[in-house]
Amino acid sequence: MVIGGGIGGTATALALHKAGADVVVHEAHPDSAEDLGAFLTLASNGMRALTQLDAGAAVRAVGFPLREMRVLDAAGEEMGRGPLGEADDPRLRFRCVRRGDLNAALQAEAVRRGIEVRHGVRLTAVEEGPDGVTARFSDGSAATADLLIGADGLHSTVREAIVPGVRPRYAGQRVFYGYTGAARPPGAAGQLTMVRGSRAAFGYAVSRDGETYWFARVADVPPKAPGGWREPLVGLLREDGGPAADIVAATHVDVLVTDAAEIPVGTPWRSARTLLVGDAAHAASPATGQGASMALEDAVVLAKSLRDAPDLDAALTRYEALRRPRVEHNITVSGALSRGDRPTGAPRPGEDDLVRLLDWNSKLAA
Repeated sequence: MVIGGGIGGTATALALHKAGADVVVHEAHPDSAEDLGAFLTLASNGMRALTQLDAGAAVRAVGFPLREMRVLDAAGEEMGRGPLGEADDPRLRFRCVRRGDLNAALQAEAVRRGIEVRHGVRLTAVEEGPDGVTARFSDGSAATADLLIGADGLHSTVREAIVPGVRPRYAGQRVFYGYTGAARPPGAAGQLTMVRGSRAAFGYAVSRDGETYWFARVADVPPKAPGGWREPLVGLLREDGGPAADIVAATHVDVLVTDAAEIPVGTPWRSARTLLVGDAAHAASPATGQGASMALEDAVVLAKSLRDAPDLDAALTRYEALRRPRVEHNITVSGALSRGDRPTGAPRPGEDDLVRLLDWNSKLAA
């Protein structure tokens, strides 16, 4: 069973189902619209994982593709541009998508395949035994399975059950994001523009409908005004040139805000019959933009590990050995970017083997 019906949890269910497992998803939210206001960018590695799960088309039906990144300095002058990921392959192009739309698309795909998705009850306890693991829920019900997957996010109840006391830590920035149809910023369709501001890292992309999706990562956060966050953020961005301040000023709905957070590296992921995946195991600050894509990689590698290993313990051991170096490198690099430190220039571990590792038809080495 999978606890958490968000991006990572539903993708994990799709992967396990493809590997031949009977799987049920338990989601505390009453419907699929978790974090409806937020948006994210799926990178090419995330889209590759979805393609291997035969879910790429469902996701490409929402959001819009990004083919190029353009970088501006604080004055708004272009510093450079280049292709994003595997831009030449329509299946693997970066995709900008609202989180709620992505959740809904993945859950609809799961239901279409006959996977049960149960909504509206929260996990309260996990009890492991020699022959199975039992989850107890807020309505008094219980469910037992061979394996429980904790995909319940940054503030994971499953993590608290198996690793008590581990808490997300502040990664050094507050993240603002929003949407506006009133701005007309420079930039071509399919382009992600990043602005290296003096006090904020700012990014935006314009959808096919002319709506600008934007975010700002700020370490030195101004006080919140009585009317909300928009005016303080505009004031901070006005210290630089470029389009950032005008985009935020043209945002006439609520500016959303969250703290960048991360799970400490080295946090245990598993017990005998319980495993953490996605943000529950390895949440990173959003600076590298890899959170969702790493969770999608988790789904494929876990299902292949369970499919190819001789027993459960061997499968989970193999999964952790394959995943931990890569995702913890991402935590470290992303956290360094958020805190203004100099990150390592080394590529993420496993990058050279990623295509083979995510290829559904390739066997995992022992």
